[in-house]
Amino acid sequence: MIYQIALILAGLAFGGVFGYLARQRAAVTSANSIEQQIKRKLEESEKQVKEEVNKAEKKAESIIEEAKREERERKATIERTETRLLKKEELLDKDEADLRAKSNELKAFSETVSGEKEKVEQLRQSVSEELSKISKLTPDEARKIIFSRAEEQNKEEILDMLKKLEREKKEEVEKKSLDIITTVLQRYSRSHISDITTTVFTLPSEDLKGKIIGREGRNIRTLERITGVEFIIDETPDTILISSFDPVRREVARLTLEKLLQDGRIQPAKIEEKAEEARLEIEKRTQQIGEEAVYEVGILNLPKEIVHLLGRLHFRTSYGQNVLTHSMEVAFIAGMMAEELGINADIAKKGALLHDIGKAIDYEVAGNHVDLGIKILKKYDIDQRVIEAMQSHHDDYPFAGPEAFVVATADIISAARPGARRGTLEQYVKRLEDLEKVASSFEGVKSSYAVSAGRELRVFVIPEKIDDFGALQLAKNVASKIESEMKYPGDIKVTVVREVRAVEYAR
Repeated sequence: MIYQIALILAGLAFGGVFGYLARQRAAVTSANSIEQQIKRKLEESEKQVKEEVNKAEKKAESIIEEAKREERERKATIERTETRLLKKEELLDKDEADLRAKSNELKAFSETVSGEKEKVEQLRQSVSEELSKISKLTPDEARKIIFSRAEEQNKEEILDMLKKLEREKKEEVEKKSLDIITTVLQRYSRSHISDITTTVFTLPSEDLKGKIIGREGRNIRTLERITGVEFIIDETPDTILISSFDPVRREVARLTLEKLLQDGRIQPAKIEEKAEEARLEIEKRTQQIGEEAVYEVGILNLPKEIVHLLGRLHFRTSYGQNVLTHSMEVAFIAGMMAEELGINADIAKKGALLHDIGKAIDYEVAGNHVDLGIKILKKYDIDQRVIEAMQSHHDDYPFAGPEAFVVATADIISAARPGARRGTLEQYVKRLEDLEKVASSFEGVKSSYAVSAGRELRVFVIPEKIDDFGALQLAKNVASKIESEMKYPGDIKVTVVREVRAVEYAR
């Protein structure tokens, strides 16, 4: 029995030892497996970290390289600016040195003249004293004796001389009075400052030129297409030159650029939006200009439509003379003349102010400006006496009354005064307008613009009406019509632009 118990205990002890060893072995095996997994994960993590570090290093290198490139560009810009400033400083120093030298020369010359003047005065005094000693007479007594003897000996000649002096004096008085009248007219004449064909737009920074041009020039092309002007860039630093014979287009283009720079986003869609805003603003300004004109002249009972047409004359020139300024000048002159003559000054002033009203629409409607003006005034029930006063200023109609003579005379005075008009400019602008009219006469043409001083005609067509082949044919037809109907120096490039847009909305 004891032996069996001993065997059992020995078996239990052996089983316990064996189980402990088995569990220990399993634990070691499991520990080795976990250690390998941890080691593998650590290797993978180290690999990922190395890749991220490489990427970060490459990105940092590219950022550093970009910063270096921008720094080089800034340095180049600063060097160019410094070079320009140094040149200007050298020129200023040179001018200052020249002025200083001239000032010294003038000072020396003034001192020399003063010395010579003193010598001449001393000589004159000594001669006078010597003569007094010789003749034993004072200068006044000698002068009286000489004059009395000269009068006795040359009495007839003196009479003839007096008559001649009287005649010349009369002529001089008449000439002086004419000069006074002319001076009064010229002093009244208002300033005729007009931007004839270009407008200068100043940029806050030279870097903005790149944004205005856009990628591959798409922004500048959109601006020129929408506004109908030509933008000249890189001629002078920080400026853009807007070129067109039409001052309204130039003003629309200027306002469009101004609004785009304020907004900060320059792209084709935004350009169209700002151009439309600029056109609406020009319309409001036109009405305001017309109201200011009639208020200044003192005529306050004109219809609103007539006032708006007067405002449009501010953007028109006739032989280089601003039409609205000319009309106001004629109104003032006619009013003063009518008051002096004792006729109806109100009718004369209205007829004078409205005598060129037809020029507000003569490039939109066929006909001369006198007939167009008569139609406009009749449409808005203007007094028939006013129409009769303005219709004869170019001798197209008989003079119906004294007011008509006054308006015609005032128109001639305003137009004929020195510096009022320049005929060459008017012919140039007329040629550009005729170019655009030739292109607009063809079917399917949306708009046309003469640019580059009339050396290029850009024609924009309606894509639904004219296909690509039709655009080529249209360019040939427009060029042929220009050759047959117009006279011009050199060549005129005809460019037909057909643009198709596809628009859809995601909802």
